[in-house]
Amino acid sequence: MLLMLWAVVPLRAKEYHVSVKGKDSNLGTMVQPFRSIAHAASVAVAGDVITVHAGIYREEVSLMRGGESDEKRITYQAAAGENVEIKGSEVIVGWKKVKDGVWKVNLPNAFFGSYNPYTDLIAGDWYFPRARKLHTGAVYLNSKGFEEIDPLEPLTGNTWYCSYEKGTTTIVANFGTADPNKELLEINMRKSCFYPGKTGVNYLTVRGFKMSQAATQWAAPTAEQVGLIGTNWSKGWVIEDNVISDSKCVGLTLGKDRKTGHNGVDYNEMVHRVIAAGWNKDTIGSHLVRNNKIFNCGAAGICGSFGAAFSRIEDNEVYAVYTNRSFYGAEMAGIKLHGAIDVIIAGNKVHHAFIGIWLDWMAQGTIVRDNLCYENDLVDLFMEVNHGPYEVSGNQFLSAYSLRDWSEGGTFSRNLFAGLVSRVPDSRATPYFKPHSTAFLGIKPIQGGDNRFFNNVFMGKRDVEVVQQPRMNVMDGPDRLLGYGLAVYDDAVLPVMAKGNIYLDGAKPFKGENK
Repeated sequence: MLLMLWAVVPLRAKEYHVSVKGKDSNLGTMVQPFRSIAHAASVAVAGDVITVHAGIYREEVSLMRGGESDEKRITYQAAAGENVEIKGSEVIVGWKKVKDGVWKVNLPNAFFGSYNPYTDLIAGDWYFPRARKLHTGAVYLNSKGFEEIDPLEPLTGNTWYCSYEKGTTTIVANFGTADPNKELLEINMRKSCFYPGKTGVNYLTVRGFKMSQAATQWAAPTAEQVGLIGTNWSKGWVIEDNVISDSKCVGLTLGKDRKTGHNGVDYNEMVHRVIAAGWNKDTIGSHLVRNNKIFNCGAAGICGSFGAAFSRIEDNEVYAVYTNRSFYGAEMAGIKLHGAIDVIIAGNKVHHAFIGIWLDWMAQGTIVRDNLCYENDLVDLFMEVNHGPYEVSGNQFLSAYSLRDWSEGGTFSRNLFAGLVSRVPDSRATPYFKPHSTAFLGIKPIQGGDNRFFNNVFMGKRDVEVVQQPRMNVMDGPDRLLGYGLAVYDDAVLPVMAKGNIYLDGAKPFKGENK
C-alpha cells in the first residue's frame, strides 16, 4: 500500500543553480552549480526554478521546454541582490592600428559559428533601406554603441564598418583616443539572448536579469519577430524586473511564428493564416510584461504581431528608441503592437522614442491607461486602422504631438493632451472580431469618427518643433487635419461625442460639444 501511495505522489520541484564558477557536468546544486543557463534550461521541467548567480553569461538561451500552467511554470531568476548579465556579444582583442584613431580586426568565419551578423543585412517587410546597407552586427566600446557607416563614408569618431572576403570578416572602427586592446571592446554575435528554439514554449517566468547586445533582425509584423528576449508564439510568460538594452532592432518581442509566413505576405492574408494555425486565447498570448527598463533599441522597445493578444504591459520604462536614425521602417516605437486584442497597456513611462505607443491593425478591447509619454519625436499615441472598441484613459501625452488617429471606435477620457491632435481619414479595410476573442467576423474600411471624448484636457499652441515623419509610401503624406483640440473631428464621417473637456491656450473644441 505504501508503495502505491508513493507512486502517485508527484516529484517535488527542483531549484537549479548556475554560476560562472560552475560546470555543466555538475549536479546544479548551490554547492555544485551549472556553468551555463542554457544547460540548466535543458534539464529543467515544469515547476522548476533556475537561479543564476552573479556574473556575465555570454550565451543565447534557446529554450525548448516550458511549464504546464500558471501554477506550474519554469522560472528563470537572478539570485536576490546579485548582478546577473546575459550578453549576446563577445569581447574582441587583437585590434591592429591603421592610423590615429582607426583600428581594425580580422575574424575568421569559424569564429562566428552558424551565424555571422557582419554578413547579415537588416531587411524585411516595411523596412525602407536608405543608401547604407546595414548589418545586424554592432560594436561597443565600454558598453557604448557605435554607429555603422558605409565603407565609402568618412570614418569619424565612434563609427565603424565591416567587410567580408574569402572567409574573413574585417571590422574597422574609429575609437578616437582610446586603445581598443586596453578597453572593453565587444561586438554582438547572437540573434538574441533569451528566445525559444521552437513555438509553444509556455508558462515561463524571466526575472531580474540584465540582457544586452544582441544582433536582432528587423521584426516585421508579417515575420517571425526575434527580439533580444522574445516569446516566439507562446503563452503565459511573465517577464519582469529586467533591464533590456542595446538591441540592434528590437528589445522585447511578443510576436508571431515563422511557419505562417516570414515576410512577403499580405497582412489580411496573414490574419487568416494565424487563425488557422491556432491563434486564440487558449494557446497564444496572455503574457505579463512589467517593471522592466528597456532602452537603446534601434527599432522598437516592445513589439508584437498577434502574439501579444490578451497580455498586460505594465509599469515599464521604455526610452532611447530609434535615436541613431541610421535606418527606417514602419516599426519605430517604444511600444508597437499589431493585433492587440484585449491588451492592457498601463502605467508605462515611454520617452525619447520616435513614436511612443503605436497600435496598428485590430486593436479591439484594448485599454491604454495611466501612461506617461514625453519627448517622443513624432507622436505619443498613434492609433492606426483599428475599428475598436478601445479605451484611452488617464494618460499624460506631453510631447509636441500627442495623438495621431487613423482609426475609429475609441473612448478617450481623463487624458492630458499637451500637444497636437491629428485625424487622418484612412479607407484601408481591416479585420474585426467577435468581442474578447480572435473569432474572425469580417473586414471593413476605416471611415473615421465613432469616437467619444470625455473630461480630457487639451493644451493650445506650444513653441516647440514637430518632427515630420519620413514619407514611407504613397498613402503616408502629411497629416492635413492637424491642430490643438478636437476641431479636427468636426467633419468626421461617423458620429463623435464630446463632453466635459477643457481647452486651454487656444485649443479648439469639437463643434458639437455639449450640444
